[in-house]
Amino acid sequence: MTARAEWLIERVLRRHDLDADARVRLTRSRAANDELVVQVNLDTARTPIRTQISGPTGFALTFAAERLDRHIHRITTAEGPRNWPDPSRAPLALVTADRPIVRRKAGYPLPRDIADAIALMEEMDFDACLFTDAMAGEDAMVYWSGPLGVRLVRQRRMNAPKQAKLLRLTVNPHPTGVLTEPHAVARLCGYGLPFLFFTDAHDGRGRLLYRRYDGDLGMVVACDG
Repeated sequence: MTARAEWLIERVLRRHDLDADARVRLTRSRAANDELVVQVNLDTARTPIRTQISGPTGFALTFAAERLDRHIHRITTAEGPRNWPDPSRAPLALVTADRPIVRRKAGYPLPRDIADAIALMEEMDFDACLFTDAMAGEDAMVYWSGPLGVRLVRQRRMNAPKQAKLLRLTVNPHPTGVLTEPHAVARLCGYGLPFLFFTDAHDGRGRLLYRRYDGDLGMVVACDG
């Protein structure tokens, strides 16, 4: 399987005449039988590129190579944001009992501009991206959504930014909930959400709670560190 992964990824890189170091991580899914999660990370001269997808063991590597091929094409040709919904990767949305938060990302610089947050979401193949909106002075999140492709949600402000049309952006018209972590976990799991942006009831900062491929949860924490 390792040799097949190397061959498929090298073929994609040659197709795009791209000189990059590639790291491929294969993980057996604990959420489904005979499922393999494939993550590919590229270190390019321009920007890091990451893609991730799951699929049946016999097809997951092919799915990952095809997704990486489309991903590189969008980024290198400035084709614009991906089409949404994404037919090749369903959101991790399922109703479950409350699951534990097994990974936290905190203390690293977040994007401070909407355009940078969208670019990071595209480059890293995220479904959503937490950032600190420097113009609005509060934490916010962008995520893939119709009808234009990207949706913005802030903690308090619901007015559209000046660059909304240029960025193919709509604004969530609802205020962000103020929750404790246990309440956020209960809401995400109970409603079957793939991710949830909320304001932490204790420190007032934004949080991005998300479902992982293994069924457990991860958390991105906005902070000044």
